[in-house]
Order: sequence, then C-alpha cells, then structure tokens
Amino acid sequence: MTTKDTMRAKGAQAIGAMKEVVGKATHNRKLEAEGKAEKAAGHGLDAKEKAKHRLHKPWH
Repeated sequence: MTTKDTMRAKGAQAIGAMKEVVGKATHNRKLEAEGKAEKAAGHGLDAKEKAKHRLHKPWH
C-alpha cells in the first residue's frame, strides 16, 4: 500500500468519524449519515489496498 493511498483512506475514515459525531451532537441526521458513509468508504479503500498488497507479496 502506498503512503498516498494509506493517508487517503485514513483521512476519509477520520473525516467521516468527525462528521458522524458532529451530526449526532447536533441531531443532524443527514450529516451523521454522510459521516458514516464516508467512514465506510475509507474502510473499503483501506481493505482494497491491503488486498492488492497481499496479492503482490511474494509467497515464502
């Protein structure tokens, strides 16, 4: 996994988590849902990159 892709995935997870918390605190369901979706997208990107890395890793 490249550093750029790692930072993009972790950034999406962090921003999504913040939006989710702010949405809950302000009772803004739209912002909360947007945060959950962005956090899930970050987890998906992270999983995709880890899987891609495992496929290219030489077997021992």
